[in-house]
Amino acid sequence: MRRAYVMHAKLGLQQMLAYRAGFFLGLLGNLFFLLSMFYLWRVLLKNPRFTHALGWDWSQMKAYLLIGFITGILVSTFTDYTMANRIRTGDVALDLARPIDYQKARFSETLGVALFEFCTAVSVCAIVVAVFGGMQPPTLQAGLLFTVSLLLVVPLKFGIVYMSGLVCFWTTNYLGVSWSRQAIVNIMSGALVPIVLFPVWLQGVANVLPFQAIVWTPARIYLGTIHGTEAVMWLAIEAAWGVGLWILARLMWKVAVRKLVIQGG
Repeated sequence: MRRAYVMHAKLGLQQMLAYRAGFFLGLLGNLFFLLSMFYLWRVLLKNPRFTHALGWDWSQMKAYLLIGFITGILVSTFTDYTMANRIRTGDVALDLARPIDYQKARFSETLGVALFEFCTAVSVCAIVVAVFGGMQPPTLQAGLLFTVSLLLVVPLKFGIVYMSGLVCFWTTNYLGVSWSRQAIVNIMSGALVPIVLFPVWLQGVANVLPFQAIVWTPARIYLGTIHGTEAVMWLAIEAAWGVGLWILARLMWKVAVRKLVIQGG
């Protein structure tokens, strides 16, 4: 059974390699977006008000933007769009006939794709660093904790993306759902604007939702603004959200399957 999930991971990677032209075109758009964010924040940080509010210098902000880019690329669109298309066409019935767990199979595919996404995201970051220069590396402890946080981003984002894909059981169209999900994640994770610049009430909302763990938690660990026991606490919260979303997704799947049976008459 374990071999079947490994094969799904390999299949996901092979699919990304087969359609790499489309992926790289999308990545090129992300590169231009990242460059524009760099230019924007470099100008904004010339204003002492922004520098004081953030508490970061330009070198730290560059690291923040790169982390936000990498975590944004990881588990981005492959899983949910593939699911939504198979749900819309009815091919999901073939997946149900296979003697493997549907959610675990999709997660295995996601792991294979995430490896490709990470490598390509790092390549883009290398280009941006060549243009704007590097930044101060983290301490050894911060680097290790950051690595753990980055790994935890994958199951966390999978839970969000997987559940948004299941929404297609009710909507039969996924484009609007995908756009809404991306907008919410980009804003509430701090990918567009660091959460510290949010209004106080919105900071409170963001900190109790899972989205902040995608960018805000790993970035703060990398930059050393949280460390030691506090960093471990936020890692525990990130892991708890990953587990919680996994369980919630299984419950949502049970409801979705009943919806499929109803549609089938």
